[in-house]
Amino acid sequence: MNTTQTNEWFILTPAGVLHAFARKNADESELALQSLLTGARTLDAASWVSMAPGAASTAAMALEQGWVERLKRPLQGPDARLDDFLQQVIASLSGERRAVLASESGFCLAHTGMSQDEADALSAAVADYSDFAARQARRGWEGASRYVSFHSDPEFLLPSYCFIPFWVDESGYWLALAGEPLLNNPALVELLWSIKQAGTRFSQSGGV
Repeated sequence: MNTTQTNEWFILTPAGVLHAFARKNADESELALQSLLTGARTLDAASWVSMAPGAASTAAMALEQGWVERLKRPLQGPDARLDDFLQQVIASLSGERRAVLASESGFCLAHTGMSQDEADALSAAVADYSDFAARQARRGWEGASRYVSFHSDPEFLLPSYCFIPFWVDESGYWLALAGEPLLNNPALVELLWSIKQAGTRFSQSGGV
């Protein structure tokens, strides 16, 4: 990475978010990508390498793969309270604006466009599917551990729901999105950035 250019900043793309946060035990390159969403604003090259030594060897490939994009000016991270922000941002990821963010254990963290009962049912389904995916991984099949869609028509054209897992600081989360999933969306970056920031603030405060 050329660290002499101070007029460029870096941000994850939606594809980069899906790659960087896809596994509980992230490797060095994935951790380097995750570090782009750690601070209150985007990082320049020198700050990125200082925060994540793996960034120096990761940057070129990440740019080529479309996981990271260059910016001509810095961006400020989400500054709203997480509880107030989640409902708005997850709605943008669903073609029907009906969505749930749940913990891996099945706790409903946020929902929009549906009743609390429906959101709780989807969160419970997420927990069941998460257990299923973990069992298959232990048996040697990783195919269940990424994305899953459910269809109500035999043509399999448009899903009724999609489940999308991701991990932040080894904590598992799932998005349950109704209708077409709109994942190529800056809202996905904002969602992960806000969760990552909240975790950073929590750890810096000593967990109180």
